[in-house]
Amino acid sequence: MTINLLAAAAGSAPQNSFGFWEAMEQGGIIAWSILAVLVIMSVGSFYILFTKLFEQNKIMNQYKSVRQNFWRAPSLREGAAKLEKNSAWRQLVDDANAAEDQHSKMGDSLEAHDWLHGSLRRSEDSINARLAGGLPFLATVGATAPFVGLLGTVIGIYRALINIGIAGSASIDKVAGPVGEALIMTAIGLLVAVPAVLAYNWLQSRNRRIAELLNGFSTDLLANINSGGQVRPAVMTGTSTQQAGKAAATAPAGTAGARPAAGAATGATTTTKL
Repeated sequence: MTINLLAAAAGSAPQNSFGFWEAMEQGGIIAWSILAVLVIMSVGSFYILFTKLFEQNKIMNQYKSVRQNFWRAPSLREGAAKLEKNSAWRQLVDDANAAEDQHSKMGDSLEAHDWLHGSLRRSEDSINARLAGGLPFLATVGATAPFVGLLGTVIGIYRALINIGIAGSASIDKVAGPVGEALIMTAIGLLVAVPAVLAYNWLQSRNRRIAELLNGFSTDLLANINSGGQVRPAVMTGTSTQQAGKAAATAPAGTAGARPAAGAATGATTTTKL
């Protein structure tokens, strides 16, 4: 008896006809088309985010190897062999070696220096352009996704007004579907746009940091070539950094102990002269 009553109650329970899928079905092909565009925008944004993040992390990790191993080599060509092939740093070194080969063929030393600097700058620009690939898509999604969702909102409100005009009254069953569709499109547009804008700004800031590292490395290469291999940056490894930290921590005590002795000796010398 109890089971029959529960079954009858379950069978007579009202069905929800105002859910997400119901609202999309009422919207028809236009609602599904707008939803498809927003989904494509979202998938493309996350794809670019993860691929660019992986590429940036790879370049930054390679820079550690450049600082620790590359400048220990006696020449740029031998140092290039220690770098990964097809890496941004290897490209800069290879372009620098190629520019150095052509550098000696130019008669005017000033123009040769400018040409060498320009060659490294072109190499930097090509790397930065490759890193910036895909970011315009993120900017486009961040700027247009809310308006694509707004288009769905406008169409949903328009359909709600049509239903009100046909029914002659603003009953909830006539406007709930179109209004729900309108609100859903607005929310989806914002959910697509906000992550795209955040990803764009974050990736741009990381690209600026990489550009600074590339510029510094290019300047070191230029100085090394112009000095005939004499000028090169200091190589700091993990061990040398710890040793430098210990030396800096113990230096003030030793210096403080030495200065009074020097002062005493100066005073003694002055007294003897008088």
